[in-house]
Amino acid sequence: MGKNQHVVPHKGKWAVRGAGNQRVTAITETQREATRIAREISINQRSETVIHSPNGQIRDRNSYGNDPYPPKG
Repeated sequence: MGKNQHVVPHKGKWAVRGAGNQRVTAITETQREATRIAREISINQRSETVIHSPNGQIRDRNSYGNDPYPPKG
Protein backbone atom coordinates (compact mmCIF):
# COMPACT_ATOMS: atom_id res chain seq x y z
CA MET A 1 0.00 0.00 0.00
CA GLY A 2 1.31 3.47 -0.91
CA LYS A 3 1.38 6.73 1.00
CA ASN A 4 -1.85 8.52 1.77
CA GLN A 5 -2.27 11.68 -0.31
CA HIS A 6 -3.25 14.91 1.42
CA VAL A 7 -4.96 17.88 -0.28
CA VAL A 8 -3.77 20.90 1.69
CA PRO A 9 -3.80 24.71 1.43
CA HIS A 10 -0.43 25.98 0.15
CA LYS A 11 0.51 29.68 -0.18
CA GLY A 12 -2.94 30.77 -1.36
CA LYS A 13 -3.34 27.75 -3.63
CA TRP A 14 -3.88 24.02 -3.10
CA ALA A 15 -1.30 21.25 -3.02
CA VAL A 16 -1.09 17.47 -3.03
CA ARG A 17 1.39 16.09 -0.50
CA GLY A 18 2.22 12.46 0.25
CA ALA A 19 1.98 11.53 3.93
CA GLY A 20 5.26 12.30 5.68
CA ASN A 21 6.74 14.16 2.69
CA GLN A 22 8.25 17.63 3.10
CA ARG A 23 7.82 18.52 -0.58
CA VAL A 24 4.51 18.73 -2.39
CA THR A 25 3.69 16.55 -5.38
CA ALA A 26 1.57 19.15 -7.22
CA ILE A 27 0.29 22.71 -6.75
CA THR A 28 -3.03 23.80 -8.30
CA GLU A 29 -5.28 26.84 -8.31
CA THR A 30 -8.34 24.97 -7.00
CA GLN A 31 -9.06 22.38 -4.35
CA ARG A 32 -11.10 20.42 -6.90
CA GLU A 33 -8.10 20.02 -9.22
CA ALA A 34 -5.81 19.03 -6.33
CA THR A 35 -8.40 16.47 -5.19
CA ARG A 36 -8.56 14.99 -8.70
CA ILE A 37 -4.76 14.56 -8.80
CA ALA A 38 -4.63 13.11 -5.27
CA ARG A 39 -7.42 10.66 -6.16
CA GLU A 40 -5.54 9.41 -9.23
CA ILE A 41 -2.38 8.86 -7.17
CA SER A 42 -4.35 7.14 -4.40
CA ILE A 43 -6.02 4.78 -6.87
CA ASN A 44 -2.63 3.87 -8.38
CA GLN A 45 -1.05 3.33 -4.95
CA ARG A 46 -4.15 1.75 -3.36
CA SER A 47 -4.05 4.30 -0.54
CA GLU A 48 -6.26 7.04 0.91
CA THR A 49 -7.00 10.63 -0.11
CA VAL A 50 -7.33 13.04 2.82
CA ILE A 51 -8.93 16.40 1.97
CA HIS A 52 -8.26 19.32 4.31
CA SER A 53 -10.31 22.51 4.66
CA PRO A 54 -8.69 25.96 4.22
CA ASN A 55 -7.91 26.08 7.97
CA GLY A 56 -6.04 22.76 7.75
CA GLN A 57 -8.57 20.50 9.49
CA ILE A 58 -9.50 17.21 7.85
CA ARG A 59 -12.75 17.66 5.94
CA ASP A 60 -13.12 14.35 4.10
CA ARG A 61 -11.37 11.03 3.43
CA ASN A 62 -11.68 8.53 0.60
CA SER A 63 -10.02 5.14 0.62
CA TYR A 64 -8.91 3.31 -2.52
CA GLY A 65 -7.12 0.41 -0.79
CA ASN A 66 -8.07 -2.98 0.54
CA ASP A 67 -10.85 -2.03 2.94
CA PRO A 68 -12.55 -4.84 4.83
CA TYR A 69 -16.20 -5.30 3.95
CA PRO A 70 -18.32 -5.16 5.98
CA PRO A 71 -16.45 -2.52 8.00
CA LYS A 72 -15.43 -3.36 11.57
CA GLY A 73 -17.46 -1.78 14.36
